Amino acid sequence: LTQFGTSIKRPFVSANGERVVFEKDYQLYVYDVASKQSQKLNFTIYRNDILPKQQEFDVKGKIEAMDVSPDGKKLAFVSRGELFVSDVEGKFIRKIARNTAERATEVQWLPDNRSLIFSQTLGGYFNWYTIAADGPGKEKQITNEKQNNRLLTVNKAHTQGVYLSGREEVKLIDLKTFISKTIATDEIWGFGNSQPFISPNGEYVVYNAHRNFENDIFVYGIKTGKTLNLTNSGVSESEPFWSPDNKYIYFTSSRTQPEYPYGTHDAHIYRMPLQKFDEAFRLDKFKDLFKEEKKDTIANKKTSIKKPLSEQPSPKPAAEIMIDTEDLMKRLERIGPEFGSQNSPYVIQKGEKTLVYYTSDQAEGKRAIFRTTLQPFEASKTEKVNGEDAPGYNIATGGDKYYLLASGNIYTLNIDNNKMEKVDINYKFNRDLESEFRQMYDEAWAGLEENYYDGNFHGTDWKKMHDRYSVYLPYLNNRADLRLLLNDLLGELNSSHQGFFSNGSEENKILHYRTMETGIVFDNDDPYKVSALLKNSNADKADIATRAGDRLKSVNGVTVDEKQDRSFYFTKPSLDRELELTFVRDGKDIDVKIHPEPTNEFVDNLYGSWIDNNRKLVSEKSKSRIAYVYMKNMGSGALETFLEDMVDDAYKKDALILDLRYNTGGNVHDAVLRFLAQRPYLQWQYRGGQKTEQPNFAPSAKPIILLVNEQTLSDGEMTATGFKALGLGKIIGTETYRWIIFTSGQGLVDGSFYRIPAWGCFTLDGKDIEKTGVSPDIYVKTDFTDRLENKDPQLDRAIDEIMKQLK
Repeated sequence: LTQFGTSIKRPFVSANGERVVFEKDYQLYVYDVASKQSQKLNFTIYRNDILPKQQEFDVKGKIEAMDVSPDGKKLAFVSRGELFVSDVEGKFIRKIARNTAERATEVQWLPDNRSLIFSQTLGGYFNWYTIAADGPGKEKQITNEKQNNRLLTVNKAHTQGVYLSGREEVKLIDLKTFISKTIATDEIWGFGNSQPFISPNGEYVVYNAHRNFENDIFVYGIKTGKTLNLTNSGVSESEPFWSPDNKYIYFTSSRTQPEYPYGTHDAHIYRMPLQKFDEAFRLDKFKDLFKEEKKDTIANKKTSIKKPLSEQPSPKPAAEIMIDTEDLMKRLERIGPEFGSQNSPYVIQKGEKTLVYYTSDQAEGKRAIFRTTLQPFEASKTEKVNGEDAPGYNIATGGDKYYLLASGNIYTLNIDNNKMEKVDINYKFNRDLESEFRQMYDEAWAGLEENYYDGNFHGTDWKKMHDRYSVYLPYLNNRADLRLLLNDLLGELNSSHQGFFSNGSEENKILHYRTMETGIVFDNDDPYKVSALLKNSNADKADIATRAGDRLKSVNGVTVDEKQDRSFYFTKPSLDRELELTFVRDGKDIDVKIHPEPTNEFVDNLYGSWIDNNRKLVSEKSKSRIAYVYMKNMGSGALETFLEDMVDDAYKKDALILDLRYNTGGNVHDAVLRFLAQRPYLQWQYRGGQKTEQPNFAPSAKPIILLVNEQTLSDGEMTATGFKALGLGKIIGTETYRWIIFTSGQGLVDGSFYRIPAWGCFTLDGKDIEKTGVSPDIYVKTDFTDRLENKDPQLDRAIDEIMKQLK
């Protein structure tokens, strides 16, 4: 009926069928059925233009990045995309005027103690700029790239830095000339990276690059130009950090567990000795006891005058780094405890002590900052850093002092007392949301441009989409408008797992209401009559006296009016701790006390009731020969339920139906398929006992049917793809949803978040499952009438197919 170049949305047909009203390009149109013509409705709506108005923000608890000047006197930090400089006590703060709404994210001091290098967006991409820290001045652009420059770290003298650029490049930058040089082109990935570092003696750069989806640690010789893969394993070694004495590289690894597809689990801190270093000798310590110290001369006792830094003698050059690659990975040493999960190593050396800082959840599962102290002739000692807990941190040094950024605050780090103390920083500043929203739009677009899994963008001209939707930016009037605009832009990719999520204090709600559930199911046609008590709900308790057929009379002493919607009596600003309900049964009152539950728990129990009915049906029709196992999603909780079902009941049955219909995805496909793929390989027996197969569970030795439908999506589709590829059994149902890309996401300046589908999922012959889905071996559809009549032809067919194999 229409032939527009852009999409229409939300069509509604008039009651007499003569017209259709719809939205296109955020305007209202009417289509006339008789004339077959569309016409835009021209009218004006006035709104209060509030986005350009300045709003006040505070840096307190909102600091995102920081650095300490080499002289140890000044801090530079970033909050909500703005750049600030202060003294190290946070008393005298100045916002650096940049005269732009572009977002700053990282900052480092330059060696003159008066200038900064920082990252700032340009058309959505982060580039490097410099600016004076001591007064007014305009920033100077250093790089101009259409890819994100990030994670800059500098050497101790702040004269040289290393950073990542785009998806593939590691670059060195001279902080005097600001000339950059690409030192590695590899599979770096465009986000979620570990920081690269320059070795303390300036000879090498250490960085991460991916091999087979896992991180390896590489070193690049700055003088030689040669690159060496130090780890070269099938699992990830991430977050490399040079020891100050150049002898070790510390890193995070799970050692025998791949990071993908599950992410990092049970990781620990390891150190890699670059040579075969021996332990310290006690004999040397003994000889030191008899060394005579030189007596002070009169000249030595004179008061010395400290010379300026430029006149002081140069420090003794650090020892040359020698890397012995033979059995390098066999020399690894684990640092810290065996239990818990650790990450983010940072190493400080003071005298003979090596202090290894990291975050860990070893104490009651709550992540905090810990320190392991290594010292010759002493057992290693691990202790929590005193102060506030934090899930992550960054450390910066200035002079001989250490500062730590964690959870939006800056702390002094006292390594002698093992204590962090907050620097009280308060400073209010203004920003307007109009310019902020524009910057967020560009950054989100650029993030997808750099990292979207399909370089052809599903056939979409992504640059054209940026320009098409950007024309509406001047008309945004609130955050809901921004959400609509960005989600429409992302939607042009015709891709799953997309979305822009945003909220702000200006959207805070005044009124909140929740409807309390009881676990009592009421009759659909008679809403105050009890139909059933839902299994596993708060009504499914031994002391709950109500039963089917009872009639609700009052709630907390208030007599109900059956002409009123029943939810009226159960809806309040928050859940009550307890409810007192009165029911009528055979003319008598029945009082019931119950703990209300959230609606989502009630719905989940209804879901469980459907699963129980399916299990009973399978058991009855197969005479208990077929096990029925259902997975609602592919999360860790559903995996645990799957495994429990498989070891508690399914292993005793002759066959299995695994139901993934309506599965909403997650990331446990590999664990499910590994369990299902187990086969018997031997038997063992105690004398006189029964022979027992190994492994204990071998599902693939028995018939398996996998059920899928048009609402099996995401990791459910990964599982179905693997099930078919491994030949574990037949698949019955309909084609899956075509909703499978693995994603991460990026945060924006105000805490907003957009998803990035960065990893495609493909069959072994290269088909993109996002586009093809998974086709069943036996096509069976469940239609609307089946649901109304409580029929399940897919489950019935699965039972029939297995029973044919069991005869």
